Amino acid sequence: MPTEPLGATATGGFFDDTRAILRLSGPDARELLQGLVTNDVRRLGEGAPLYAALLSPQGKFLHDFLLVADGADVLLDTDAEGAEALARRLAMYRLRRDVTIADSGLGVALLPQGAAPPAGLLAVTDPREPALGLRVYAPASALDLPVDAAARAAHEALRVRLGVPATGAELRRDETFILEAGFERLHGVDFRKGCYVGQEVTARMKHKAELRRGLVRLAVEGTAPPPGAEISNADGKSVGTIGSVAGGEALALVRLDRATGEMRAGEAVLRRIEA
Repeated sequence: MPTEPLGATATGGFFDDTRAILRLSGPDARELLQGLVTNDVRRLGEGAPLYAALLSPQGKFLHDFLLVADGADVLLDTDAEGAEALARRLAMYRLRRDVTIADSGLGVALLPQGAAPPAGLLAVTDPREPALGLRVYAPASALDLPVDAAARAAHEALRVRLGVPATGAELRRDETFILEAGFERLHGVDFRKGCYVGQEVTARMKHKAELRRGLVRLAVEGTAPPPGAEISNADGKSVGTIGSVAGGEALALVRLDRATGEMRAGEAVLRRIEA
């Protein structure tokens, strides 16, 4: 453990109380995950986290998480609201495998890109986008950081600017297809690993179809629309729905052929930001 709490030295970081950290332990933990999730767990290693999702058999999003190696164990960093359901689903697939699924007792602090990894604590760079910074795992007493509203808002604006989807906003359970939400760009899916739940649908979308819907960034002028607000184009046709809004931008899942020119959501004027 460090000689002083993380909060004594961290600048611009915050404790993220919207996350829960599950621990999978036992000799069959990685085998279980390998047959279930969208990424290749064989590539998981110390200092080499992975981003992945668990899908329905129909290929639709259920849960996303960061996989972090902690010795022989695997930590699943996921949204707190869905953590219990995720643990139950993993247990359902466990069958006779020697795997323990439990709350890790850890929290996570987010530090800006370029921050020095704290000595004595488990810290990894976000595998989705390095610009999202470091994620530090430890008991809350060792993190000793506030739930800082300003730092959280800055991180949320950065997430939107980087086009990284969030559960409950752009990622909707039993509805979203992960390729539409940018999982390939964010290194969250491996097309060579073999079978996992929902793999056939995901592979078919990759190899046999041109995506009609996708995640886009929108510049927002005027009153920011609420999440879920309907977007329409100049022809009055439905384009999609608003997800997250922060820093004068929004993320939205849209019909790509309709997301052109000036669009509207409520009183807001929207324009697509090209990558």
